[in-house]
Amino acid sequence: MGQLTTPLDRGSDASVRRIVGLALPALVVLAAEPLYVLVDTAVVGHLGRIPLAGLAIGGTVMTIAAWIGTVVAYGTTGRAARRFGAGDRAAAVAEGVQASWLALAAGLVLVLGIQIGAEPLARAIAGTDPDVAETAARWLRVASLGAPGLLLAAAGNGWLRGVQDTRRPLFFVLGPNLLSAVLCPLLVYPVGLGLIGSAVANAVAQTLSGLLFVGALIAERVSLRPQPRVIARQLVLSRDLLVRGLAFQASFLSATAVAARFGAATVAAHQIAIQLWFFIALVLDALAIAAQSLIGATLGGDDAAGARWLARRITLISGICGIAFAVVVAAGAAVIPSWFSADPLVRDQAMIAWPWFVAMLPVAGLVFALDGVLIGAGDVRYLRNVTIAAAVGAFLPAIWTGYLLDLGLGGIWAGLSLFMVVRLATLLWRIRSGRWAVVGAVR
Repeated sequence: MGQLTTPLDRGSDASVRRIVGLALPALVVLAAEPLYVLVDTAVVGHLGRIPLAGLAIGGTVMTIAAWIGTVVAYGTTGRAARRFGAGDRAAAVAEGVQASWLALAAGLVLVLGIQIGAEPLARAIAGTDPDVAETAARWLRVASLGAPGLLLAAAGNGWLRGVQDTRRPLFFVLGPNLLSAVLCPLLVYPVGLGLIGSAVANAVAQTLSGLLFVGALIAERVSLRPQPRVIARQLVLSRDLLVRGLAFQASFLSATAVAARFGAATVAAHQIAIQLWFFIALVLDALAIAAQSLIGATLGGDDAAGARWLARRITLISGICGIAFAVVVAAGAAVIPSWFSADPLVRDQAMIAWPWFVAMLPVAGLVFALDGVLIGAGDVRYLRNVTIAAAVGAFLPAIWTGYLLDLGLGGIWAGLSLFMVVRLATLLWRIRSGRWAVVGAVR
C-alpha cells in the first residue's frame, strides 16, 4: 500500500499535485487526436471540395470507433484502479489484458462492418452527391484498418491510468500522432496518394499506438490468455457507458436539428457555441480522468472516507476551472464569435446563446468531476439512469417545446442548461448519499 499514500494525504498540497499530475498528461492525450484531425483537415482541404467533403463524412463514421474507445478506456480505468488500490498491480494489469482482448474483437468487427457497409453508409450521409459518397467510402475502407489499433490504445490508456502511470500513454499517443502529422502531407502530395494518403496516415498512427500499448502489457509479464468471465463483466460496464453515451448523442443531435429549423444563421451560431463547449469539456474531462484513477484506487484500498475527501477536492478544483472558463468566455463575448464567422447575423445569434453558455460552465465543472468520481467508483448504472432521465425528462422536451413556442437559440440553450442542472442535482444527491463509496478490489 506504500504506493497509495498520496490520495490519503488530506489537507496538503501533495494531493493537489497528484490530481494535476494525472490530469495534465491525460489532457495532452485527449487533445492529441483532435489536433491531428485539424492538421488532416488542413492538408486535405487543399485537394478540393469533394475530397474535403469525403473526409468530413468518413471522419463522422469513424467517430464511432473513437466513442467505443472512450467507453473501453473509462470502464478499464475504474476496474484497474480498484485492483491497484488493493495492492495487486498484477490483477490491475490483468484487467488491461482482458480489456485489450475486448478492444481487439470490437476493432475487428468494426473493420469488417465498414468494409461491407462503407458505400451504403457514405451514400446515406452524402445524400444525392455520388462523387462525395464514393470518395468517402474509399477513405473509410482504408482508415478503418486502424480501428483495432485505436481501440487497443484506448484499453491501454485505461489500465495505465488505473495504475496511475500517465507518462507512457503520453508518449504512446503523441509519438504516433506526430508521425502521422508528418506522413499525411507526404503521402497526400509528393507520393501522390491524394485523399487515400490521409487514410493511410490515420491507420498507421492508430496501429502503431495500439502496438505500443500491447508492448507495455507484454512487458508486465502477466498472462495474456483471454478470460471470458472477466470480459463479460467488462462488457456489462461498457454496455452501461454506451447507453449513457447514446443519450448524449441523441440530445445533441436533436439540439442541432432544432437549431437548423430556425435558419442557417441560428444553426451556425449554435455550432460555434457547441464546439467551444466540447473543447472546454475536453479540458474538464482530464480532471474527470484523474478522479476515475484516484477514486478507484482509494476505494480499492478500503478507504471510503479518503474517497469522499478526494471527491470533494477534485470537484472543487474542477468547479474553479469551470468558473475560470466562464470568466474568459464572458470577457471574450464581443470577440470570440468573430473568430468563426464574419456574418453579423451569425454573431448576433451567438450572443443569444452566450449568456447560457457562460452560466453553464461552472455547473459543467462540477458535473464532469462528479461523473469521473462515479465512473471511478464503478457506479455506472446510476450514471446511465440519471443521464437518460435528464435527457428524456428535461433536455429533449425543453428544446422541442422551445421550437414549438418559437424561442429560437435561447430556448435550445435554456434546455441544455436545464439538462446540466438536473444532472448536477442528481449527482450531488448520489454523492451525499455515500452509496457510491463501496470499498473492495472490484465492484
